[in-house]
Amino acid sequence: MKSQLFLGDTTEPGFAKTAFGLRDWAPDRCVGEFVLPGAAVSTGLPRLGPEQAYARGARALLIGVASPGGAIPPHWVPSLLTALEAGLDIVAGMHVKLNAIPELRRLAESKGRRLVDVRTPPAGITVATGAKRSGKRVLTVGTDCALGKKYTALAIARGLQERGLDATFRATGQTGIMIAGAGIPIDAVVADFVAGAAEALTPPADPAHIDVIEGQGSLYHPAYAAVSLGLLHGSQPDLFVVCHQPGRARILGMPGYPVPAIEDVIAQTIALGRLTNPGIRCAGVSLNTAGMSEDAAAAEIAAVATRLGLPVADPIRRGMAFERLLDACSG
Repeated sequence: MKSQLFLGDTTEPGFAKTAFGLRDWAPDRCVGEFVLPGAAVSTGLPRLGPEQAYARGARALLIGVASPGGAIPPHWVPSLLTALEAGLDIVAGMHVKLNAIPELRRLAESKGRRLVDVRTPPAGITVATGAKRSGKRVLTVGTDCALGKKYTALAIARGLQERGLDATFRATGQTGIMIAGAGIPIDAVVADFVAGAAEALTPPADPAHIDVIEGQGSLYHPAYAAVSLGLLHGSQPDLFVVCHQPGRARILGMPGYPVPAIEDVIAQTIALGRLTNPGIRCAGVSLNTAGMSEDAAAAEIAAVATRLGLPVADPIRRGMAFERLLDACSG
């Protein structure tokens, strides 16, 4: 289904990763963007009103931003009502549910529109067993939030598939679920069941099958580390890829906390991951070099690879460095 991406009045690009993810990984389903006054973020898609988007084939308004806490600001509601009036369903991945907003629910019911809350875990999730499962698993982990864990997992899964390998991208966040059409929103699962949800997401498989699991948060994030840890324990990765953005000095939205060194993330992930997979190891590093020149990105990739003795690449730039990272993920 074709959609219009709603950016609200967002000023921080890191909070618009849903919109950017859909633009980059499902471009055929995005007809344009809808922004409010004061917005400083754009996907580069045509700016359209809901009626224009409907005329171009859109049948849903997809909220492409997520503020801390996952709230829907009250001043967005009139615009969402306009979208319903124009004939669009509304799809969101926020913690606050669309159906919990009376004005939206009433108008959607009267117009026969759908309010789709993607960030809703499936029923029946159980606590983790810790039992070893067949198949191979690769998990992306981060030095911080919103720096490329989803993009890296999607690129690795696609790269392995292009090599003829049996690989599946496993979505753990709302954007990944919207792209893949399936998954579990890990950060919406009750804490006791997070590891169990990760086990359910990556069930026993053929020994040659590779699940590439979208990471969440960071083990060093003061707010989200608990989600990252539960996902690590439940997914039982054989391999992990550390995702990092060169030049980012402070945790996003947490200026009092520095971004950890890649080496520290590798050591911490191995130490904690050994609980459920004693053989866990780092396959390599994914660098988000967006905004860097080709030469600067190549130099940074080479320097980090030399320092760590591991494959290092920017999966979006691909190239031989990415092929080496794929080699490591398929082994």
